[in-house]
Formats: sequence, C-alpha cells, structure tokens
Amino acid sequence: MTLPRADGLTLQNPAPAADTLDTSLWVGPPTLGRNGVAVAPRAVTKGAGYRSYEVHQRMRVQQSTEKLNPLRLVSPEFARDPYPTFEILRENYPCYRDWIGNSYWISRYDDVTSVFVDDANFETRPKLWFYGDDAFGRDLRSELPVLFSQAAQMDRHAIPVAHALIDGFASDGHADLAIAFAARYPLELLARVLDIPAQDFDLFVQHYWTMQRGWDWDPEAERDGRQAMRDFANYFRPLLEARRREPGEDMISAIATLDLPDGPATAEDVVATLLEGDHETLHGGLANLWFLLLTHPDQLDRVVKERRLVRFAWLETLRHSAPVLTARRFARHEVERFGFLLPEGALVVSAAGAANRDPRIFAEPHRFIVERKDLCPREPRGQYRADGLPAGIAFGLGKPSRFPALPEDRPRSLYALTRDTAVAASNVLLDRLTHLRLSAGAAPTIRSLRLGDMHSCWSLPVTFGAV
Repeated sequence: MTLPRADGLTLQNPAPAADTLDTSLWVGPPTLGRNGVAVAPRAVTKGAGYRSYEVHQRMRVQQSTEKLNPLRLVSPEFARDPYPTFEILRENYPCYRDWIGNSYWISRYDDVTSVFVDDANFETRPKLWFYGDDAFGRDLRSELPVLFSQAAQMDRHAIPVAHALIDGFASDGHADLAIAFAARYPLELLARVLDIPAQDFDLFVQHYWTMQRGWDWDPEAERDGRQAMRDFANYFRPLLEARRREPGEDMISAIATLDLPDGPATAEDVVATLLEGDHETLHGGLANLWFLLLTHPDQLDRVVKERRLVRFAWLETLRHSAPVLTARRFARHEVERFGFLLPEGALVVSAAGAANRDPRIFAEPHRFIVERKDLCPREPRGQYRADGLPAGIAFGLGKPSRFPALPEDRPRSLYALTRDTAVAASNVLLDRLTHLRLSAGAAPTIRSLRLGDMHSCWSLPVTFGAV
C-alpha cells in the first residue's frame, strides 16, 4: 500500500508491522483500523516505524471547518487579498488542517514565531530541496568572509545605486516607482555586490529571476529554473576562476578565495548561494513602503518632515504588509502541537501575514501607523533585544540574530543590513524628489502575481518635482 506523506513523498506501508509494536504498553484491546492495522491508545513503535496513518487523519470534536472552504487558500481572491482569509484562520482555526494542500496552517503570532525558531522539532528545507537537487551546490551565505563582503559592498553601493536609478527618471516629473525604483534597486545593488560587468546585467537578471521563480509549485517554471541554474553556473565558471586569480572586494571574490574543508568553491556553489538568498524583502518591502506612504498622505507628510521616521515606516511596512506572507516548516519527527498530532515530515505553513496582524500583539493591527507605540524588535519568546524580529516576522531574512546589534567579530545581521539599505534608498528618494504624490487616477494595489509569489505593489505611478 502506498500513501502520500505530508512532505510530498510517498510512504510504503506507513503503519508499523505488528512485530514492531510493544503490546505491553497497550491500554485496553486494540482496535482494527480501516487500513487493517491494529491501532492502540498507547502503541509504542520500536526503531524507525510510524504510527498508523489513520491517527493523523482524524478530526476531533469542535474541529469542524465550515467557516473556511479550503479551496479559498488556492483561489485568485487569496492571491489578491489574503488578509480576510488570514483573519478567519487566526480567529477560528489556530491550526487549520488543509486537506487539499496536505498541510497545517498556523496563524497566531506566538504560534508562528515559536515554530519559526524551533529547530529541534521543525526544519526549513532549502530551495534546492524543492528543486529535487540538494547536491547541485553548497550554500555559502554563512561563511564569514562572504558575510563581510556582502555587508561592505551593500553599504558602499546603497546610496550610489539609488542616485543612479533616480537619474533615469528625475527629469520626467513622473515615474512608476514600483518598476523603475523598487524592482530595479535590489537587482542593481546585487549586481554591484557581485561586481557583475555592466554589459551582462540583463542576462544576470533574466537568469536570477527565472531560477528564483522555479522552485515552488509550477512544473513549467521549475523546468525553466533548472535550465537557468545550469546557464548561470556556466556564466559564473570563468568569472569565478578570474576572481580566484585576481580577487577583489566583491562577494564572488570572497567565495572564490574561501578555504573550505571539502574543496574550493565552484560555480554551482555561487548559484546555490544566490538561490538560497533573499531578494523579496528588499524589493517587495520598498514597493509596499511607498505604496503605504503614498496612500496615507498624512503619514508621508510626517516622514517628510521628520526623517528619523523613515526607519519606523520600514519596520511598520514589514509588519503591516509583509512581502513574504508564509514560510514552510517541516516536522523533523512526530510531534504534538496545537491540538494535533503532526506526523514526521508534516508541512506546517506559518502565516506571517496573519501573525503580523494579530490583535493579541498589535493594537489596531490593520492600520498603517508609522509612529506605532507597540512597534519594537521582539524575540519569539517575548524578550526584547536590539536585533530581534522587527515589529513582526520577515521570513525572507531568516531567524533573528543571536548576536548583538553591532557585533565585534562579524557584520551586523541581515535584518539590520536590509533595514539600513532600504532606509538609505528611501532617504535618497526624498532628497531628490519633491511633492511626491500618486498620479491622478492611479489606484495601486498590493497583490501576488500568482499563488506563492511575494505580496507586493507591482505598479505605483507617481508625479513629483525634482531637486
């Protein structure tokens, strides 16, 4: 008998054989399950056996789900505006068994943050795993020379890249900020961090976007993404060797000169490092930040008059309109949480979009308030520190750093680095453009282009004067 596992694999004969059960611990007579396997209240397995698949599929009293049709989670309406669905989940089904997606959705702040950092019971699988090619290359993002190079180059180029982009449209008096600024800025910055030759920028962007869109659920996108990864590796191979001979200060040079125990870095390692990195938080965060400011003119006026509020506006944006709405966590082993018995490999969809608007944590959670009083770095267990979760959860940036805000022996965290970069770029925008307002008749929205994509503003027409 072959049954699907929660992680998308198949499980041959998932119930343990009779000789793997310690019947001395059974309480009462066994019950014969529908799959023909004896189910006991306290059946204990020996070795690597599994408990009966039936156990994991039972619904208990008061677990009916009539308030939410599971098809809603894969609907076009959910891609456009997931927040009404998130509210139903959060207020009625803290742990929702999604039978169609074979997963469990959690939506309350304390639950989401606890699972996010609980590496003893849950794991985040790399994008290469979803591609089905774990051995393609090594993710070298955590190597200190790579971290130092990334931080130094982002700090060096953050402001010049913003000026260069604004130079391209400042004299026009109008632009689409979502396209001309928010979408281009992270890619231009990444190209500078890697020191990609200017003539190769368009090719770089094409390969980068294609591989980043291919690891999710779309078979055609996956096919294109695999090809983009191979093409990317072929592109980086001579570049990596050149930087190994004559290293610079860029991130590829840092990778090329690593002293790794299992051999020197390869072009595939460069591709894997880029694939596993975050590109959505800066892109989607900038687009959503300016969408929210421009659709809340009173908040924009406060930011213009008091520039220190740009930083708070960024943090409030990540809370109010997180570009990365969910994260997938997988149970490392059978674990009982939220009133459910989660089997090994169970997919737990952690909804940051729901948790970041949890009224148990944030007052008036649906309002965008730059000077929010309950906006502060917060660790999952409730303690506070200088570099925790900024006002909520930003899945793309990973777990909060366990190091001080300004560590002595390593660069500041990706949370802080992304925040500082976004604030610097936004300040350049305010310095260069005056009377920034939405174009007449513009009606921008925040949405996902397809299920699973980042939740972002994709078009933001504006008019302005130039300094």
